[in-house]
Amino acid sequence: MLHAYTRAGGRVNYMVYGVGKKNSAEKYSPLSVVQLTTDDRSVRTAQLLFVPSTTNSDPYKRTIALFLAEVLYHVLRHPMPDEPMYEFIRLSVQALDQSEEPQNFHLAFLVGLAAKLGFEMEKEIALPHSRKERQEALQTLCEYFEEHVETWQTPRSLDVLMEVFD
Repeated sequence: MLHAYTRAGGRVNYMVYGVGKKNSAEKYSPLSVVQLTTDDRSVRTAQLLFVPSTTNSDPYKRTIALFLAEVLYHVLRHPMPDEPMYEFIRLSVQALDQSEEPQNFHLAFLVGLAAKLGFEMEKEIALPHSRKERQEALQTLCEYFEEHVETWQTPRSLDVLMEVFD
């Protein structure tokens, strides 16, 4: 099952057959930018448009990508087109891949995502410099999302993310 956020349809779920045979699993890794040809909710072909190369090879970026993919899965639930949201996600994927110091990337992404969803934070969260500050900021952001997003579930990858940046 592929959970995708598309330019034309918002959140759409597709069945993917043959991953590992004719379809590269890289095309379906978290936050990949892919052009899909579909048939009635199943993927016929997928062309990789942007390969987050450093994200796949860097354990910090890979953990951030998994966390962000899980957040997006829980937050973006409706099949409605939203061009600004699509562009925000696409540009964020590229920014993560190019980032040389990604330790605060997920925090900035969550602040930006909240603004795109219409519940911009009144109080700015300063980008932390220490592990403890980073964990506190992340916990605050997760609590903020819990207050504002009905479908919010604390991401399972949150503990892993905190461990990686320990």
